[in-house]
Amino acid sequence: MLLGAFLFGPSIWILVPAIILAIYAQWRVRSTYRRYSRVRSAGGLTAVEAATAILRKEAITDVAIEETDRPLGDHYDPRKKTLRLSVPSKSNTPTAREERETAIRSISAIGVAAHEAGHAIQHARGFGPLALRTTIVPVANFGSQLAFPLFFLGLILRYQPLLTAGILLFSAAVLFTLITLPVEFDASRRAVGALKGESLVSTEELGAVKEVLFAAALTYVAAAAMAALQLFLLLSAGRRR
Repeated sequence: MLLGAFLFGPSIWILVPAIILAIYAQWRVRSTYRRYSRVRSAGGLTAVEAATAILRKEAITDVAIEETDRPLGDHYDPRKKTLRLSVPSKSNTPTAREERETAIRSISAIGVAAHEAGHAIQHARGFGPLALRTTIVPVANFGSQLAFPLFFLGLILRYQPLLTAGILLFSAAVLFTLITLPVEFDASRRAVGALKGESLVSTEELGAVKEVLFAAALTYVAAAAMAALQLFLLLSAGRRR
């Protein structure tokens, strides 16, 4: 009964706004990125060149920049001090080569590269939220995988320690999503400031970069909202038990 009430009870509707936001955020980031990935930077700068210029300006010389063909696979790895930027798969056809050249010099690619360079700057400057997020990654991953199985098992068996363990583990995952917000917002702020300060893009292009980064930020807001509301449901079900 408790499990059924948790899965199908009226309180489950509290997740609907977060689900709608998540769907919208995914659509927004993909459509915005796709639109500006077809627009070349007027200066002809590549994403790698933009990231390199930003890191050089910050006197960061120990960060490697690598390419990955995984779509939207751009990220900064603080453990290996490596900034990975996604590029379309290489092909020898004239059309594919042209598309690749446009993609790597696009507003989307430059904006995302600057954002990831912002993470590298955070790491180099000892930005607290980034350090905290990196520290809790293992616990958050562990918690997100085991929290719900333990919680549901606790509901089925009516065993409070399992319920509590599930809630505590999921709380670590929620904490991770909340800490991610200031990390991502700050990286975007640094990206916009660096692109503007170094005149790497025009004023009009900077507006497009802000659109791309805002769309990406929405996905993190949606993830945090969903996680927080799920935790609320777990706490409510645990109290009812």
